[in-house]
Amino acid sequence: MFDTFYRAGSLVFGGGHVVLPILQAELVPSGWLTDAQFLAGYGAAQAVPGPLFTFSAYLGSVMNGWAGAVAALIAMFLPSFLLVIGTLPYWDTIRRRSNVQFVFQGMNAAVVGILLAALYDPVWIKAIHTPYDFCLALAAFGMLMLWKLPPWMVVLFSAVGGALLVSLVS
Repeated sequence: MFDTFYRAGSLVFGGGHVVLPILQAELVPSGWLTDAQFLAGYGAAQAVPGPLFTFSAYLGSVMNGWAGAVAALIAMFLPSFLLVIGTLPYWDTIRRRSNVQFVFQGMNAAVVGILLAALYDPVWIKAIHTPYDFCLALAAFGMLMLWKLPPWMVVLFSAVGGALLVSLVS
C-alpha cells in the first residue's frame, strides 16, 4: 500500500487531480476498494478545503483503518517533501535555466491532458449515465463557474439533486 501511494505522489506535477487515474488503476482493480468508494471519497475531497492529496488519507482508511490513513498520507506527501528538501538550495539557479523552463512548460501541458483524462475516466464514465445526470452536472458547473457559489453549496445541491434523480428513476 505504501509503495502505491509513494509512486502516485512521486508522479504528481501540477495538482492532485493528476493522481486520480493512477490511484484508481492501482486500487480498484486490485480489490482494495470499489469504484463507488473511490468516487465517494473523491466527491468528499472536493467538498473540503485543502490539497486533494488528503484524498489519500480517505483511501488508506478504507483499505486499512487509521493506520492505513496515516501510511497513505505520509507516502503520498513524502516524494514532494524529499524533492523540496533536495532542490531548495539550488532552486534559484535551476529555475532560471531556459531548458528547465521548457521542461516545466511541457509538464504543464501534459498535466492538462491528464486532468482531462481524469475528468473523463473515472468521473464522467461512472457518474453520467442519463441526460438528467448531464443536466445536473451542467448545473453544478454553472454554479461554480458562472455564479461563483461556494463549493460546499454546489456539493450539497449535487447530493440532493442526485438523490432526487435516483428516487425519480427508481
